[in-house]
Amino acid sequence: MRADELLKIAVEKKASDLHLRVPNPPVLRIDGALKPQTDWPVLYNKAIEQILEEITTPEQREIFYAEKELDFAYSVAGVARFRVNVMKQRGSISIAFRQVPFEIRSIDELGVPKICKELILKPRGLILVTGPTGSGKSTTMAAMVDHLNNTDSRNVITIEDPIEYLYTNNRCIIAQRDLGDDTKSFSTALKYALRHDPDVILVGEMRDLETISTAISAAETGHLVVGTLHTTDAPQTIDRLIDIFPPDQQQQIRMQLSLVIEAVLVQTLLPKREGKGRVAAFEIMVANTAVRNLIRDKKAHELHNVMQLSAKDGMQTLDQSLAGLVRQNIVSLEEALLKSSNPERLQKLLAYQQTQQTKPHQF
Repeated sequence: MRADELLKIAVEKKASDLHLRVPNPPVLRIDGALKPQTDWPVLYNKAIEQILEEITTPEQREIFYAEKELDFAYSVAGVARFRVNVMKQRGSISIAFRQVPFEIRSIDELGVPKICKELILKPRGLILVTGPTGSGKSTTMAAMVDHLNNTDSRNVITIEDPIEYLYTNNRCIIAQRDLGDDTKSFSTALKYALRHDPDVILVGEMRDLETISTAISAAETGHLVVGTLHTTDAPQTIDRLIDIFPPDQQQQIRMQLSLVIEAVLVQTLLPKREGKGRVAAFEIMVANTAVRNLIRDKKAHELHNVMQLSAKDGMQTLDQSLAGLVRQNIVSLEEALLKSSNPERLQKLLAYQQTQQTKPHQF
Protein backbone atom coordinates (compact mmCIF):
# COMPACT_ATOMS: atom_id res chain seq x y z
CA MET A 1 0.00 0.00 0.00
CA ARG A 2 1.30 3.46 -0.87
CA ALA A 3 1.86 6.13 1.78
CA ASP A 4 -0.68 8.59 0.34
CA GLU A 5 -3.40 5.91 0.30
CA LEU A 6 -2.76 5.07 3.95
CA LEU A 7 -2.83 8.73 4.93
CA LYS A 8 -6.09 9.40 3.05
CA ILE A 9 -7.74 6.49 4.89
CA ALA A 10 -6.36 7.77 8.21
CA VAL A 11 -7.97 11.17 7.56
CA GLU A 12 -11.27 9.57 6.49
CA LYS A 13 -11.33 7.62 9.76
CA LYS A 14 -10.63 10.86 11.70
CA ALA A 15 -7.36 9.52 13.11
CA SER A 16 -4.96 11.97 14.72
CA ASP A 17 -1.94 9.67 14.18
CA LEU A 18 -0.79 6.83 11.95
CA HIS A 19 1.93 4.43 13.15
CA LEU A 20 3.89 2.13 10.83
CA ARG A 21 6.04 -0.38 12.71
CA VAL A 22 7.48 -3.83 11.99
CA PRO A 23 5.94 -6.43 12.27
CA ASN A 24 2.42 -4.98 12.67
CA PRO A 25 -0.39 -3.77 10.46
CA PRO A 26 -0.78 0.03 10.39
CA VAL A 27 -2.11 1.41 13.68
CA LEU A 28 -4.37 4.49 13.94
CA ARG A 29 -4.94 6.66 16.99
CA ILE A 30 -8.63 7.61 17.00
CA ASP A 31 -10.05 9.74 19.84
CA GLY A 32 -6.92 9.01 21.84
CA ALA A 33 -7.09 5.19 21.52
CA LEU A 34 -4.70 3.04 19.44
CA LYS A 35 -6.56 0.87 16.92
CA PRO A 36 -4.63 -1.73 14.86
CA GLN A 37 -6.03 -1.97 11.31
CA THR A 38 -6.19 -5.75 11.07
CA ASP A 39 -7.83 -5.61 7.63
CA TRP A 40 -4.57 -4.13 6.30
CA PRO A 41 -1.47 -6.27 5.66
CA VAL A 42 1.25 -6.68 8.27
CA LEU A 43 4.21 -4.42 7.48
CA TYR A 44 7.76 -5.73 7.17
CA ASN A 45 11.07 -3.94 6.59
CA LYS A 46 10.83 -3.77 2.82
CA ALA A 47 7.34 -2.18 2.86
CA ILE A 48 8.31 0.50 5.39
CA GLU A 49 11.56 1.27 3.53
CA GLN A 50 9.47 1.73 0.36
CA ILE A 51 7.14 4.16 2.19
CA LEU A 52 10.15 6.09 3.49
CA GLU A 53 11.41 6.40 -0.11
CA GLU A 54 8.01 7.77 -1.20
CA ILE A 55 7.75 10.50 1.44
CA THR A 56 11.36 11.75 1.72
CA THR A 57 13.95 13.47 -0.43
CA PRO A 58 17.43 11.98 -0.93
CA GLU A 59 18.79 14.66 1.43
CA GLN A 60 16.31 13.71 4.16
CA ARG A 61 17.18 10.02 3.82
CA GLU A 62 20.86 10.86 4.08
CA ILE A 63 20.20 12.70 7.36
CA PHE A 64 18.10 9.80 8.66
CA TYR A 65 20.64 7.08 7.90
CA ALA A 66 23.40 9.20 9.46
CA GLU A 67 21.51 10.26 12.61
CA LYS A 68 18.90 7.46 12.93
CA GLU A 69 16.26 10.17 13.57
CA LEU A 70 14.28 12.45 11.25
CA ASP A 71 11.52 15.07 11.72
CA PHE A 72 9.80 16.69 8.75
CA ALA A 73 6.43 17.76 7.34
CA TYR A 74 4.66 15.92 4.52
CA SER A 75 1.56 16.96 2.54
CA VAL A 76 -1.04 15.01 0.60
CA ALA A 77 -2.67 17.43 -1.84
CA GLY A 78 -6.27 18.18 -0.93
CA VAL A 79 -6.13 15.92 2.14
CA ALA A 80 -3.91 17.21 4.97
CA ARG A 81 -0.40 17.99 6.13
CA PHE A 82 1.40 15.65 8.48
CA ARG A 83 4.17 16.02 11.00
CA VAL A 84 6.38 12.96 10.49
CA ASN A 85 8.94 11.35 12.78
CA VAL A 86 11.11 8.46 11.59
CA MET A 87 13.27 6.43 13.98
CA LYS A 88 15.11 3.13 14.19
CA GLN A 89 13.89 0.41 16.56
CA ARG A 90 15.44 -3.04 16.86
CA GLY A 91 17.17 -2.48 13.55
CA SER A 92 13.99 -1.63 11.63
CA ILE A 93 12.36 1.66 10.63
CA SER A 94 9.36 3.03 12.54
CA ILE A 95 7.32 5.95 11.12
CA ALA A 96 4.75 8.08 12.97
CA PHE A 97 2.47 10.59 11.20
CA ARG A 98 0.57 13.30 13.12
CA GLN A 99 -2.22 14.97 11.14
CA VAL A 100 -2.12 18.77 10.81
CA PRO A 101 -5.25 19.97 8.97
CA PHE A 102 -4.83 22.53 6.19
CA GLU A 103 -7.53 24.69 7.71
CA ILE A 104 -6.76 26.62 10.90
CA ARG A 105 -9.75 26.48 13.23
CA SER A 106 -10.64 29.61 15.18
CA ILE A 107 -10.43 30.08 18.93
CA ASP A 108 -14.25 29.94 19.10
CA GLU A 109 -14.49 26.76 16.97
CA LEU A 110 -11.94 24.96 19.14
CA GLY A 111 -13.51 26.03 22.43
CA VAL A 112 -10.19 27.55 23.51
CA PRO A 113 -10.65 30.03 26.41
CA LYS A 114 -11.70 33.48 25.14
CA ILE A 115 -8.86 35.11 27.10
CA CYS A 116 -6.49 33.80 24.41
CA LYS A 117 -7.88 36.51 22.10
CA GLU A 118 -6.72 39.19 24.56
CA LEU A 119 -3.37 37.54 25.28
CA ILE A 120 -2.20 37.27 21.65
CA LEU A 121 -2.90 41.00 21.19
CA LYS A 122 -0.57 41.97 24.07
CA PRO A 123 2.16 44.35 22.88
CA ARG A 124 4.96 42.53 24.73
CA GLY A 125 5.71 39.82 27.27
CA LEU A 126 5.97 36.02 27.47
CA ILE A 127 3.06 33.61 26.95
CA LEU A 128 3.62 29.89 27.47
CA VAL A 129 1.38 27.17 26.04
CA THR A 130 2.21 23.90 27.79
CA GLY A 131 1.02 20.33 28.13
CA PRO A 132 2.04 16.78 27.25
CA THR A 133 2.87 15.68 23.70
CA GLY A 134 -0.27 15.40 21.58
CA SER A 135 -2.36 17.70 23.77
CA GLY A 136 -3.11 20.23 21.01
CA LYS A 137 -0.59 22.97 21.85
CA SER A 138 0.23 23.62 18.18
CA THR A 139 -3.47 23.86 17.30
CA THR A 140 -4.10 26.38 20.09
CA MET A 141 -1.11 28.50 19.06
CA ALA A 142 -2.23 28.41 15.42
CA ALA A 143 -5.70 29.63 16.43
CA MET A 144 -4.11 32.47 18.41
CA VAL A 145 -1.88 33.51 15.49
CA ASP A 146 -4.87 33.33 13.14
CA HIS A 147 -6.83 35.65 15.45
CA LEU A 148 -3.91 38.08 15.53
CA ASN A 149 -3.57 37.87 11.73
CA ASN A 150 -7.24 38.83 11.32
CA THR A 151 -7.22 41.54 13.99
CA ASP A 152 -3.97 43.51 14.08
CA SER A 153 -0.98 44.42 11.94
CA ARG A 154 2.23 42.78 13.26
CA ASN A 155 5.44 41.25 11.97
CA VAL A 156 5.33 37.62 13.14
CA ILE A 157 8.25 35.15 13.00
CA THR A 158 7.72 31.49 13.89
CA ILE A 159 10.45 28.94 14.62
CA GLU A 160 9.09 25.41 14.29
CA ASP A 161 10.27 21.79 14.24
CA PRO A 162 8.83 21.09 11.70
CA ILE A 163 6.46 23.73 10.30
CA GLU A 164 2.92 22.45 10.87
CA TYR A 165 0.13 24.92 10.09
CA LEU A 166 0.72 27.18 7.10
CA TYR A 167 -0.25 30.85 7.52
CA THR A 168 -1.31 33.26 4.79
CA ASN A 169 -0.51 36.93 5.31
CA ASN A 170 -3.64 38.92 6.09
CA ARG A 171 -3.19 41.91 8.37
CA CYS A 172 0.11 40.48 9.60
CA ILE A 173 3.23 39.54 7.68
CA ILE A 174 4.33 36.08 8.83
CA ALA A 175 7.67 34.31 8.29
CA GLN A 176 7.87 30.62 9.21
CA ARG A 177 11.28 29.05 9.82
CA ASP A 178 11.74 25.29 9.78
CA LEU A 179 14.35 23.75 12.08
CA GLY A 180 16.77 21.91 9.79
CA ASP A 181 15.80 23.48 6.46
CA ASP A 182 15.80 27.17 7.45
CA THR A 183 17.83 27.30 10.66
CA LYS A 184 20.10 25.06 12.74
CA SER A 185 18.64 25.59 16.22
CA PHE A 186 15.86 27.30 18.15
CA SER A 187 18.34 29.46 20.08
CA THR A 188 20.20 30.65 16.95
CA ALA A 189 16.96 31.37 15.09
CA LEU A 190 15.56 33.27 18.07
CA LYS A 191 18.71 35.38 18.40
CA TYR A 192 18.67 36.35 14.71
CA ALA A 193 14.91 36.84 14.65
CA LEU A 194 15.42 39.83 16.94
CA ARG A 195 17.34 41.53 14.08
CA HIS A 196 14.40 41.06 11.71
CA ASP A 197 12.18 43.75 13.27
CA PRO A 198 9.64 41.31 14.78
CA ASP A 199 6.62 42.23 16.89
CA VAL A 200 5.72 38.63 17.75
CA ILE A 201 7.98 35.55 17.90
CA LEU A 202 6.64 31.99 18.23
CA VAL A 203 9.12 29.43 19.53
CA GLY A 204 8.00 25.87 18.79
CA GLU A 205 9.79 24.47 21.82
CA MET A 206 11.73 26.10 24.64
CA ARG A 207 13.97 23.17 25.48
CA ASP A 208 17.38 24.57 26.52
CA LEU A 209 18.96 27.31 28.60
CA GLU A 210 20.04 29.49 25.66
CA THR A 211 16.59 29.47 24.04
CA ILE A 212 14.81 30.24 27.33
CA SER A 213 17.29 32.98 28.24
CA THR A 214 16.96 34.63 24.82
CA ALA A 215 13.14 34.37 24.94
CA ILE A 216 13.03 36.12 28.33
CA SER A 217 15.39 38.84 27.06
CA ALA A 218 13.27 39.30 23.91
CA ALA A 219 10.14 39.71 26.04
CA GLU A 220 12.01 42.24 28.21
CA THR A 221 13.00 44.33 25.20
CA GLY A 222 9.44 44.86 23.97
CA HIS A 223 8.53 41.77 21.92
CA LEU A 224 5.65 39.35 22.44
CA VAL A 225 7.11 35.83 22.70
CA VAL A 226 4.87 32.75 22.61
CA GLY A 227 6.53 29.42 23.40
CA THR A 228 5.73 25.83 24.37
CA LEU A 229 6.96 23.52 27.12
CA HIS A 230 6.11 19.95 28.09
CA THR A 231 4.85 20.74 31.59
CA THR A 232 1.58 19.73 33.28
CA ASP A 233 0.67 22.76 35.40
CA ALA A 234 1.54 26.43 35.88
CA PRO A 235 3.74 26.09 39.03
CA GLN A 236 5.78 23.34 37.35
CA THR A 237 6.17 25.54 34.26
CA ILE A 238 7.59 28.43 36.30
CA ASP A 239 9.92 26.11 38.23
CA ARG A 240 11.12 24.41 35.01
CA LEU A 241 12.08 27.76 33.46
CA ILE A 242 14.00 28.86 36.52
CA ASP A 243 15.64 25.52 37.36
CA ILE A 244 17.34 25.28 33.97
CA PHE A 245 19.59 28.20 34.98
CA PRO A 246 22.68 27.83 37.23
CA PRO A 247 21.83 28.40 40.93
CA ASP A 248 23.72 31.71 41.08
CA GLN A 249 21.51 33.13 38.27
CA GLN A 250 18.15 31.89 39.47
CA GLN A 251 17.17 34.84 41.67
CA GLN A 252 17.85 37.27 38.82
CA ILE A 253 15.87 35.10 36.37
CA ARG A 254 13.02 34.88 38.90
CA MET A 255 12.88 38.68 38.98
CA GLN A 256 13.01 38.98 35.17
CA LEU A 257 10.38 36.28 34.67
CA SER A 258 8.03 37.92 37.19
CA LEU A 259 8.15 41.10 35.11
CA VAL A 260 7.74 39.62 31.60
CA ILE A 261 5.38 36.66 32.09
CA GLU A 262 1.87 37.38 30.82
CA ALA A 263 0.22 33.97 31.00
CA VAL A 264 0.66 30.21 31.22
CA LEU A 265 -1.93 28.05 29.43
CA VAL A 266 -1.76 24.35 30.27
CA GLN A 267 -3.90 21.98 28.25
CA THR A 268 -4.71 18.31 28.03
CA LEU A 269 -7.11 16.33 25.82
CA LEU A 270 -9.78 13.93 27.09
CA PRO A 271 -12.11 11.59 25.17
CA LYS A 272 -15.71 12.79 25.17
CA ARG A 273 -18.20 10.77 27.17
CA GLU A 274 -20.22 9.65 24.13
CA GLY A 275 -17.03 8.26 22.57
CA LYS A 276 -16.70 10.54 19.54
CA GLY A 277 -14.01 13.17 19.54
CA ARG A 278 -11.95 14.76 22.28
CA VAL A 279 -12.22 17.93 24.34
CA ALA A 280 -9.50 20.08 25.90
CA ALA A 281 -9.26 21.01 29.57
CA PHE A 282 -7.27 24.16 30.35
CA GLU A 283 -5.36 25.55 33.30
CA ILE A 284 -5.04 29.33 32.92
CA MET A 285 -2.65 31.51 34.89
CA VAL A 286 -2.70 35.23 34.06
CA ALA A 287 0.04 37.43 35.50
CA ASN A 288 -1.53 39.83 38.00
CA THR A 289 0.25 41.47 40.95
CA ALA A 290 -0.21 38.45 43.24
CA VAL A 291 1.16 36.04 40.60
CA ARG A 292 4.20 38.23 39.90
CA ASN A 293 4.95 38.52 43.64
CA LEU A 294 4.79 34.73 44.14
CA ILE A 295 7.16 34.11 41.22
CA ARG A 296 9.61 36.74 42.49
CA ASP A 297 9.42 35.46 46.10
CA LYS A 298 10.14 31.81 45.19
CA LYS A 299 6.58 30.70 46.02
CA ALA A 300 5.43 29.14 42.74
CA HIS A 301 3.86 26.30 44.77
CA GLU A 302 1.24 28.81 45.99
CA LEU A 303 0.13 29.84 42.48
CA HIS A 304 -2.82 27.42 42.46
CA ASN A 305 -4.29 29.21 45.49
CA VAL A 306 -4.31 32.51 43.58
CA MET A 307 -5.69 30.88 40.44
CA GLN A 308 -8.58 29.24 42.30
CA LEU A 309 -9.68 32.63 43.64
CA SER A 310 -9.09 34.73 40.50
CA ALA A 311 -11.85 33.69 38.11
CA LYS A 312 -12.59 37.39 37.51
CA ASP A 313 -9.13 37.68 35.91
CA GLY A 314 -9.82 34.70 33.64
CA MET A 315 -7.87 32.20 35.75
CA GLN A 316 -8.67 28.59 36.59
CA THR A 317 -6.81 25.49 37.71
CA LEU A 318 -6.81 22.32 35.62
CA ASP A 319 -8.94 20.63 38.31
CA GLN A 320 -11.55 23.41 38.05
CA SER A 321 -11.65 22.92 34.27
CA LEU A 322 -11.92 19.13 34.64
CA ALA A 323 -14.67 19.50 37.24
CA GLY A 324 -16.61 21.71 34.84
CA LEU A 325 -16.37 19.12 32.06
CA VAL A 326 -17.58 16.37 34.44
CA ARG A 327 -20.47 18.52 35.71
CA GLN A 328 -21.55 19.28 32.13
CA ASN A 329 -21.47 15.54 31.40
CA ILE A 330 -18.93 16.07 28.59
CA VAL A 331 -16.31 13.70 30.07
CA SER A 332 -16.53 10.87 32.57
CA LEU A 333 -15.26 11.22 36.13
CA GLU A 334 -12.84 8.33 35.49
CA GLU A 335 -11.19 10.12 32.55
CA ALA A 336 -10.99 13.39 34.50
CA LEU A 337 -9.31 11.65 37.45
CA LEU A 338 -6.73 10.12 35.10
CA LYS A 339 -5.78 13.60 33.81
CA SER A 340 -5.72 15.30 37.21
CA SER A 341 -2.35 15.74 38.94
CA ASN A 342 -4.23 15.50 42.26
CA PRO A 343 -7.28 13.18 41.87
CA GLU A 344 -8.20 13.48 45.56
CA ARG A 345 -8.39 17.27 45.27
CA LEU A 346 -10.55 16.97 42.13
CA GLN A 347 -13.01 14.68 43.93
CA LYS A 348 -13.21 17.09 46.87
CA LEU A 349 -13.86 19.97 44.47
CA LEU A 350 -16.69 18.08 42.77
CA ALA A 351 -18.19 17.09 46.14
CA TYR A 352 -18.01 20.71 47.36
CA GLN A 353 -19.65 22.04 44.20
CA GLN A 354 -22.39 19.43 44.56
CA THR A 355 -23.15 20.52 48.13
CA GLN A 356 -23.23 24.18 47.03
CA GLN A 357 -25.76 23.34 44.30
CA THR A 358 -28.04 21.38 46.64
CA LYS A 359 -27.81 23.85 49.55
CA PRO A 360 -31.13 25.76 50.02
CA HIS A 361 -31.04 29.47 49.18
CA GLN A 362 -31.08 31.86 52.15
CA PHE A 363 -33.52 34.78 51.87
